[in-house]
Amino acid sequence: MTWVILTGRQNDIDQVATPHKIITNRDYLAHPALFRGQRPKVINLSNNYGYQSRGYYASLLAGSRGHRVIPTVETMIDLSERKLYEHALPELELALNKCRKDLGGAFPAKVAIFFGIGPSKVWDRFAKLLFDWFRAPALEVHIKDSAEWASIRKIGFLPLARMTEAEEELFLQCLDTYTNREWRDTKGRTPARYTFATLVDPHEELPPSEISSLRYWARIAEKMGVEVEPITKKDLAKLANYDALFIRETTSISNHTYRFARRAQQEGMPVIDDPLSMIRCTNKVYLNELMTYNKVPVPPTVMIAGTSDFEVAAQTLGFPLVLKIPDSSFSRGVKKCENMTELTKLATEWLEDSDLLIAQKFIPTEYDWRVGVLGGQPLFAVHYLMAKKHWQIVNHKASGKPDQGGIKTFTLKQTPPHVVETAVKAAKCIGDGLYGVDLKETKDGVFVIEVNDNPNLDHGWEDSGEKDELWVRLTQWFLERLERPEK
Repeated sequence: MTWVILTGRQNDIDQVATPHKIITNRDYLAHPALFRGQRPKVINLSNNYGYQSRGYYASLLAGSRGHRVIPTVETMIDLSERKLYEHALPELELALNKCRKDLGGAFPAKVAIFFGIGPSKVWDRFAKLLFDWFRAPALEVHIKDSAEWASIRKIGFLPLARMTEAEEELFLQCLDTYTNREWRDTKGRTPARYTFATLVDPHEELPPSEISSLRYWARIAEKMGVEVEPITKKDLAKLANYDALFIRETTSISNHTYRFARRAQQEGMPVIDDPLSMIRCTNKVYLNELMTYNKVPVPPTVMIAGTSDFEVAAQTLGFPLVLKIPDSSFSRGVKKCENMTELTKLATEWLEDSDLLIAQKFIPTEYDWRVGVLGGQPLFAVHYLMAKKHWQIVNHKASGKPDQGGIKTFTLKQTPPHVVETAVKAAKCIGDGLYGVDLKETKDGVFVIEVNDNPNLDHGWEDSGEKDELWVRLTQWFLERLERPEK
C-alpha cells in the first residue's frame, strides 16, 4: 500500500519522521504521471486549502487521477465558512459536552484533533465524531465554555506551520497510527494485490453472513490476489487502509453501518452496501412507489398516514392484510391483521412512531423466492420456506431465539425465467450493487415483496446452487471497480 504525503514546503516534515513518500504539492501538480498504475492514498498537508490554492488543486486533481485523498475539496469548502458546517454543530456539541465529566474542569479555548485522535482519551468520542464529519489530517476547534454548556465557535484546519513543537510531535504519532494497521502473518503466502475490509458484528443474532462463511470466501478471494480482513464498528478510522468494503451486518441508516458505507464512498472505495442503496432499500414506502413507477409487479398496497386510511385499506385489500413499518427488517415490524379491530389497534400504535405505514394484500405461499442480484446480473436463487406453523420465513417469538424456516436451493438455470427477470428488473431500480429480491409466485403471476440491500450469503445455503462461482463473482465485482481504467 502506497501512502503519499503532500506538503507546502520540502522541509515541512523531516523525511526520517515517516516511512512514507513526501513530496511538495507543487511537484505533485506538475507531474501528473507520478504514481501512474498505482492507487496511492494521499494525505494533503498543504498550509493553505483556500479555493484555487495549490493545496486545493492538489486534492482536486488527486480525485481525477484516481488517488484517494484527505482532505477532499468538499471538506475544504465545508470548513471555509461556519454557515456551511453549522448543521454538524448540534451533534458535535453534544459529544463535546459529554467529555466534561472526564475532563474534570473547564474546556480549553481550543483543542487540536489529528486524524480523529484528541490530546487524550477523554476526547475520543468527540474526536472520532469530528473526523466522521470532516475528514482532515489536522483540525483546530475553538470552544466557548460556560458553566452549563460548551459551544463550538469555529472549526478550522491547523496547518503544520502553525503547530507548536508538542503538537507536531503528537501529529506525527497520530499520522503513524492512521497509516499503520496490523498485518496478518503472511509467511508462505502470495502477497495480496488488494485488501478488502468486511464489517461484522460477532454478537449479532441474525447476521447476513456467518463468520465461517466469510472465512470460506476469504480462501477463494486469496486465490484471486485478495486478502479479506474482518473489521468491527470500532475500526472506522482504519477504513482508509483498505481497498474495498463489504458490510456483513444488518444495515440501518441510523447506525454505524451507514457511516461506514458513507466513509467508504468518500474514499472512492467500492462498497456493498452503498449509502444510496441503504436509503432506498430500508424504506418500504419508497420501495413500493419505485416498483410501481417502474412497472415491477407488487402486491396491492395502501399507504396509511392516519386513521382515515384504515377503512380504505380494509375495503381495498380485505382481510387478512399485512401491515408494515417502513424501515423493518428480518420480518420484524411486519404483522398480519385478521380484522378491523386488529388493524385499528396495531396501526394506531405504530403511527405513534412512524408517520407512514404500508398495508398490503396478504398473499399466502409455502415459500418466498429469494433471487440474489449482483451488478445487474442474477447471482443465486433459493426458496426460503415459511417458519413452522407461521406465515413468515422468520418467526420472532416473544421469548427465545427467532425460528427460521428452511431453504431449498436451485441453480439459476432451474429457476423459472420470469422469476429471475422480475428480480433483476427490481434490483436495477435500486442500483448496481448486491441485492436480495423477495418474490411470491402465484397463479396470478410473480409479485416483488421487497428488495434487500443486505441479503444473506452463507456457504452451504445461498451458494448451494452456483457453488464457488458465487464467491468468485462477488470478488470480481470489487476487482472490476478497482481496476477500471482512469478516465
